[in-house]
Amino acid sequence: MPVQESCYVGIDVGTGSARAGVFDGQGHMLGAASREIEMFRPQPDFVEQSSTNIWRAVCDATREAVREARVQPDRIAGIGFDATCSLVALNANDRPVSLSPTGRDEQNVIVWMDHRALDQAERINATGHDVLKYVGGRISVEMQTPKLLWVKENLPESWRRAARFLDLPDFLVYKATGDDTRSLCSTVCKWTYLGHQKSATAGSIGSWDDSYFEQVGLGDLVAEHYRRIGTRVRPMGEPVGQGLTATAAGELGLAAGTAVGVSIIDAHAGGLGVLGAIVDGEKPAPDVLEARLALIGGTSSCHMAVSREARFVPGVWGPYFSAMIPGMWLTEGGQSATGALIDHVVFTHPAAPELRKESRKTGRSVYELLNARLEKLPRRDNTPAAITRDLHILPYFHGNRSPRADATLRGVIAGLSLDDSLDDLARRYLATIQAVAYGTRHIIETMNERGYRVDKIFACGGGTKNPVFLREHADITGCRLILPAEPEAVLLGAAVLGAVAAGAFRTVLGAMAAMDGAGKTITPASGPTRAYHDAKYKVFLRMYDDFQAYRAIMRQTADG
Repeated sequence: MPVQESCYVGIDVGTGSARAGVFDGQGHMLGAASREIEMFRPQPDFVEQSSTNIWRAVCDATREAVREARVQPDRIAGIGFDATCSLVALNANDRPVSLSPTGRDEQNVIVWMDHRALDQAERINATGHDVLKYVGGRISVEMQTPKLLWVKENLPESWRRAARFLDLPDFLVYKATGDDTRSLCSTVCKWTYLGHQKSATAGSIGSWDDSYFEQVGLGDLVAEHYRRIGTRVRPMGEPVGQGLTATAAGELGLAAGTAVGVSIIDAHAGGLGVLGAIVDGEKPAPDVLEARLALIGGTSSCHMAVSREARFVPGVWGPYFSAMIPGMWLTEGGQSATGALIDHVVFTHPAAPELRKESRKTGRSVYELLNARLEKLPRRDNTPAAITRDLHILPYFHGNRSPRADATLRGVIAGLSLDDSLDDLARRYLATIQAVAYGTRHIIETMNERGYRVDKIFACGGGTKNPVFLREHADITGCRLILPAEPEAVLLGAAVLGAVAAGAFRTVLGAMAAMDGAGKTITPASGPTRAYHDAKYKVFLRMYDDFQAYRAIMRQTADG
């Protein structure tokens, strides 16, 4: 690498850790590091974090990543931040304000997966406000306005004390620069900001809808001209303020004034890190992108597709204007807690202690051991998938984000026996992965019915390290599954924004084309495997209908 070549840092805050990666202008990672972050669960369905703890983890990870990359701080030309869409509260002195029933100011972050605001979400949806058509027709409990309403109704003192409510990605930019510029990504996707409308505020793109906030019970935000939730909203990757402040630079181990890009949500950063790859000689032009879907698999699974015009897909979030690739509409499907579901099924099985013991003894992960065990089980119907023929799972243990859009749904397992062996655990593990993949197929089919033509999945995240997860997703969806050349695609996507902020590329799409690359391709199976999954997919859809029928029976009992 030339001595003077600039480098870019991508910083990613996920559900359980903060990570940093250093990249060159071709998208090659030179160094990376991570730090765990704390989680608090004061009550069922309450999930909280600390912005102080998160920032400390970000700083430690960044310092280590730069050391590992062996580059001097002045070689870092730009920084991009991504994070989960969690709600952060700060007071007028930028100190944490409690969002917890414990009253502890340290617990000032409501995590994306927190479901405390179910009642508020239902009341908002009951208004039928026109804004809701830009979030798939229904607000999700994972979005921010239900959470804001919960805070106002349940923590009035915190509501009064909070000078700023920020999405976590925007908090990181604010902490780094001292400039309260909000991202089109977070505000459009999670706060009901209308990025496609003409702005009534100088320096912003898009606008808030006064009538929505007034109708749902948040009219005081309108009265104060939105000063607590954002008065300046800009596209991802645009440079913010004067770059890193001296204080933040010292904490991160970087140079003051280093360019910082407007932030992005973590899953959306994954989209930037994979969708720009050249495949079949096709560069990522707008028409080409309409046949591509980014699958970001981690604690949850997210499904990102973009189009040149707005596509309204019932039960799928969006359409969001300029929320991932500036100038294009984003449609965002998702499955809540998919990675957590696989862990739950595995580690609550009676054979889990035996599996853990074997993992410690052999030094292999539990998932490597389960994959190996699957290979040894007798095959049925000439396909390894068919060992789950009589075992079916509806994976809505944490509700359904897309396309059912119902956080109250729950999981179902049909076909259990008294078998508590490791073989039975392996079958349940495979059936769970298949259930997640059927959910992805359902989302893709729903999108394609509304004008998309998705036939390629660009996958990244923790799930893509598992060959069984990849195989089942390709076989079940019937799409070619393309892995990125750089496995840490979320970090790369954040670094893309840093490169744009530094002026190395004129557009986000141009940076993606230069820094993204394609790796291994997985082709879906046909013949017996395809026929098997077509049949099992019918069972998947039927299980939802059956579960709704059970609910109807019990409602009649309650009403009677």
